[in-house]
This record gives sequence, C-alpha cells and structure tokens, in this order.
Amino acid sequence: MIDARTKGNQLACRFVNLVNEMPALLAPDTTELANRLRPVLLKLARELRREIHSLGVTGGQVSLLVDVKRSPGIGIRELAARERVSVPAVSKFVARMEEADLIRREPVGSDKRRVGLHVTEAGQRVLRSVRSKRTAWLAARLRTLDPQELDALDEAIEPLTKLLMQEPVS
Repeated sequence: MIDARTKGNQLACRFVNLVNEMPALLAPDTTELANRLRPVLLKLARELRREIHSLGVTGGQVSLLVDVKRSPGIGIRELAARERVSVPAVSKFVARMEEADLIRREPVGSDKRRVGLHVTEAGQRVLRSVRSKRTAWLAARLRTLDPQELDALDEAIEPLTKLLMQEPVS
C-alpha cells in the first residue's frame, strides 16, 4: 500500500518533470515551421523571378550582377564562393554577361593575370529595372493585406534576414 508521503513525492516528481518539459512544449516545432515556411518562400522567390523574364535576364544573372555591384573589382573565384557555385560555371555566366555588355573585366593593379569584374552602365539599368519591377509586383500584393498582416510581415523581416546571414548548416 502506498502511503500519502510516497504519493506526494510521486506527484512532486511528475510536476518537476512537467515543468522541465515546458520549454520544449511551448517552443514552436522548427521542423513544422520550416515545412510551412519553405513552400511559401519558394513560391515568392519564383514569382519575383518571373517578373524579370521580360528584361531578358535570368535570376542567376541578376544575383551575379548584384554581387559585382556590391563588390566592384571582385574576382571570379570569390564571386563563385559567394554564390556557392563552381568557378567554371561562374566563368561561363560572366562570359555571357560580358557579351551582353552587363559586366566588364578590368585588370587589377599591375598584375595582368588578375581581373576584376565591374557592372557596366547597361548592367546598372538592368538592375534598376529588376528592382523596379519586383518592387511594383510586391507592393501591389502588399496593398491587399490588412494593417495587422503588414505589421506581422514587417516584424518577420529581421529574423528572416538573420537566417540568411547564418553560415550553412552541414
């Protein structure tokens, strides 16, 4: 037969276990959140990419242009590392973009073997057009949301940005 004291200890132990498990119970399930967030972000990215088809550039080309604009004189190896793409692939992209007069190569200092990449005036115009088209598309959709939804999106910008700044998890 269990006496009152033993029963009290068992209840106390269960209570302590419950309290210890509370953070796990209260914390959002990151896998579930990732499963809900991933398709939304992918669809949003796809829609934004579609907005630039009429400009005759790809999303990959725009990404390279943005990196070169942010780091004038960047080399192909560093650009490939930033984009997490192979050097030969970036080299091909850059050659096509150079033919389209979006990027130009210039020697770096006195070392004739090393070249840096720069965005041309035509490349700058493309970037302005891309920004304008994407912003217009997104602003039109944001106008359909109520103030609370807009506030929620505004609050989400900082943590989403923080996610993008993290090193890849292996």
